Amino acid sequence: MNDELLINRCLQLAKLSEGLVSPNPMVGAVLVNDNKIISEGYHKAYGLPHAEYNAINNVKDKALLKGSILYVNLEPCCHYGKTPPCTDLILKSGIKKVVICNTDPNPKVAGTGIRILKEAGVDVVVGVLKEKGLELNKRFFTFHNKKRPYIILKWAQTLDGFMDIERRASKVEKYWITNEVLRVWAHKQRAENDCILVGKTTIINDNPQLNVRYFKGNSPIRITIDKDLTIPKDRFFFDGQQKTIIFNSKYDLIDGNTTFVKLNFETQVLEQIIHYIYSINKNSLIVEGGLYTLESFINSNLWDEANVLVGDKCFKNGLPSPKHLLNDKEVTKTYYDSNWIEQYTNSYV
Repeated sequence: MNDELLINRCLQLAKLSEGLVSPNPMVGAVLVNDNKIISEGYHKAYGLPHAEYNAINNVKDKALLKGSILYVNLEPCCHYGKTPPCTDLILKSGIKKVVICNTDPNPKVAGTGIRILKEAGVDVVVGVLKEKGLELNKRFFTFHNKKRPYIILKWAQTLDGFMDIERRASKVEKYWITNEVLRVWAHKQRAENDCILVGKTTIINDNPQLNVRYFKGNSPIRITIDKDLTIPKDRFFFDGQQKTIIFNSKYDLIDGNTTFVKLNFETQVLEQIIHYIYSINKNSLIVEGGLYTLESFINSNLWDEANVLVGDKCFKNGLPSPKHLLNDKEVTKTYYDSNWIEQYTNSYV
């Protein structure tokens, strides 16, 4: 059977667990015997058995395993974690060949799983659909290779380039820019990532919940930067309904679901925040506003992907978006009725 076709199937299976396995990678596995698929499996949630285990365990006639080919989009693990090493199970099963998309960047694996299999006489092929595998697990690869979370910028803007109305009072006001389809898309993105950050002014003006309401999944950790702790306590950020981190200059404190983290505001604030997120083993961050916060990440070149949601409305005046800062970046455009998403990628970070 065609190696690329079967690895592509592994990637399809792996994606079924998006938002459920972090900080682990998304992995799918397919078993083939005599040119026939005899089993499939994927890593369903963090702490549960890995894709290889599920694929092997799903085979009713274990005699078929001897001489079978295992297709998997990431190098099998070779260490004890939440589950035993997959390399041990593969060798015990008698699988004769393993076809892999990507090498695991985790220092606990990093080619050792491949070496163990080869030394035991298993035929190993590596690098099939490598780029597609890197894209699927971009959060995982960024976390291990760059020692930081994968950073996504996201905002909505009008046709005439504004991301907010002109604020004339301190009261909370909300104005929808995009259609319902893109609202669902935005909540799907939240469910697929670990953390979401907005600036203090956005919380004061908009009082966002920053949870997942229009899509099934886990809500991300809410994060903000409030140097002097001036955000009113009646905002959703203090409702205790989901994990929340507030970076400030005053103190460190854990109060239920809310963690206060003291920073040194005299130097590299964003780098301190990114390092903290990495230190708590979270591999992705959405930066959703406001303008000052978004521009700070862009100007510091601390971002991997930017999603600009464009609605079919015009404000005529208000708060302009930072889109001009992305003009030299590669962009793809996807339409959703009369609205669209412009996705920019930053390959130099």
